[in-house]
Amino acid sequence: MKLYQICFSPTGGTQKTTEILTHQLADEVINIDLTDYKTDFHAISLTQEDLAIIAVPSYGGRVPATAAERLSSIQGNGACAVLVCVYGNRAYEDTLVELQDTVKQAGFRVIGAVSAVAEHSIARQFAANRPDEQDTRQLCEFAKQIHAKFSAGDVSEPAIPGNRPYKKAGGIAIIPKPTKECTQCGVCAQVCPVQAIHLDDPKKVEEPTCISCMRCIAVCPHNARKINPAMLTTVGLMLKKTCSTRKECELFL
Repeated sequence: MKLYQICFSPTGGTQKTTEILTHQLADEVINIDLTDYKTDFHAISLTQEDLAIIAVPSYGGRVPATAAERLSSIQGNGACAVLVCVYGNRAYEDTLVELQDTVKQAGFRVIGAVSAVAEHSIARQFAANRPDEQDTRQLCEFAKQIHAKFSAGDVSEPAIPGNRPYKKAGGIAIIPKPTKECTQCGVCAQVCPVQAIHLDDPKKVEEPTCISCMRCIAVCPHNARKINPAMLTTVGLMLKKTCSTRKECELFL
C-alpha cells in the first residue's frame, strides 16, 4: 500500500490540516500538488491497494474548479480515497459531495470524508490559528478510525452531506493587486496555480483567469500584494455573523 496526499492548498491551510491526518497514517507519503500547473496529472496512476487523502479548500461551498479539473485527470484505478474539505469557519455546503463525484469519476473508491476548519484565506481574522490543538487531537483520532476501516478492508461508502445539483458557483471576484513595494521578483507569478500573473511583468494580472486563491499574497516575500481595503472590510462584515461561532471538524465513515 502506498499513501498519497493529493492536495490543492494555495495558502497552506488545507495542506497543514491534511498533513495532520497523513502523518498519522504512514511514515512515507507521496505528495501530489494540485496547485502546480506544470505537473502532468494525466501521468499519475494509482493502484487498487493504495490509499489517497484528497484535500481541497471550499470556495463558496464548492470545489475550486481548477482542483476538480486536475483531479479528473488522475487515474484512480480503484484506489481508496478519504476526502478532506477545509473551510474558513463559514460553511462547506456542497464541497464534499462535489469532491466525491469528481474522484469517483476518476476511478477512486470513497471510504471516508473529513470536514475541517482552517484560517480563512481572505478574512484572516476568522478561524485564526486553526487548525489548533483541539483540531489536531480530533484529526489524529479521525486518522485512527480511518486506518482501522482501511486495514479491515471495509470499502463501504459513507453518507456525505451536501446537495445535488450543487449550489451555483461564482460570487464577487476578489483580485489581489501589487503595491508600490512590489519589486517584480516574480515569485507570485511562478507559483500562481492558474498562471494569472504575467511572468514577464508580475504587476499585470489576467483578472478573468484569477481564482481569488490568495496564493500571491501568501508567498510574496515583500508583503507587496494586497486586497482593496474597502473590499476586505466589506467581506469581513458579510462573514462576521456566520463565521464568529466556532465550528468543529466532522468525520464521515
